[in-house]
Amino acid sequence: MNNNIIILTGDRPTGPLHLGHYAGSLRQRVALQHTHRQFVLIADLQGLTDNGSNPQKIRDNIPEVMADYLAVGIDPTLSTICLQSALTALAELTMLYMNIVTVSRVERNPTVKNEIAQKGFARSLPVGFLVYPVSQAADITAFKAGYVPVGDDQLPMIEQTNEIVHKMNSLLPAPVLNHCKAMLSDVSRLPGIDGSAKMSKSLGNTLLLSADEEAIHRAVSAMYTDPNHLKISDPGHIEGNVVFTWLDAFHPDRKKISAMKAHYQQGGLGDRACKNELEGCLQELIAPIRERRAEFIKDKGELMRLLKEGSECASMVTQETLREVKSGLGIPVF
Repeated sequence: MNNNIIILTGDRPTGPLHLGHYAGSLRQRVALQHTHRQFVLIADLQGLTDNGSNPQKIRDNIPEVMADYLAVGIDPTLSTICLQSALTALAELTMLYMNIVTVSRVERNPTVKNEIAQKGFARSLPVGFLVYPVSQAADITAFKAGYVPVGDDQLPMIEQTNEIVHKMNSLLPAPVLNHCKAMLSDVSRLPGIDGSAKMSKSLGNTLLLSADEEAIHRAVSAMYTDPNHLKISDPGHIEGNVVFTWLDAFHPDRKKISAMKAHYQQGGLGDRACKNELEGCLQELIAPIRERRAEFIKDKGELMRLLKEGSECASMVTQETLREVKSGLGIPVF
């Protein structure tokens, strides 16, 4: 166990988690908890930045996300799972950091710009959404995380976090905050079942970790392949072909997939056969996760008890960082 390098990762509880989360981060977290000290944050406050008028959506999905975590194998005895709103130090650090970040810098963040355009906020943009990169920086630095597992679309957030670290440390008598590095997975951005560049709950192109057999079948059947692959005998393209992208992400037999790609590209392999291979793989992957999740979600009280326990542990860590920052700035610490 490497306790010298801390991992921070997490999700907004805006809905149950899906295979994009699994490929991009969840299975990586399961491995990392055996080698590093890891904190997993359910970011409910950040979930409210674009759901402020519907707090029940966030509240209802907290135990759903917790059940997903346990179902994929995140172990609360190995990883500290915590709730953002229970860690008051995070909100206070966010406020301190907002005073050293300009509006123009946040607006230049490509991730923020893309999400604002995607959600169609225009001038109705919530202030909390605009500054959520600062909130993420508070999360990361409060735990003094060295690595943050993210998709490549989140790299601008890591860059901005390190800018805040540099600026804040320059204001303190001695450095307190740690710079962090992004930890990209092999599949940092899984395309949606509709061929969109990213699987997203807001786009409705996901496959949930709790999907039943019929939902998996429908999703795979609807997947985009090669529109020019009209006959089985036609040579097909694997670039941009969602079925092969997903086979690369989830199929355990790399040699078999390599052979399928060669066969498809030379002609003679049909889309239905490729989809059947993918569906079998996904049915095998999701079934045990779905079954474990169904058991965990039966006792939401126990899920929240585990989350409270983890949050109490995380609170001590984040409060210590806040105390160091405030002391360095000369702000009274009572």
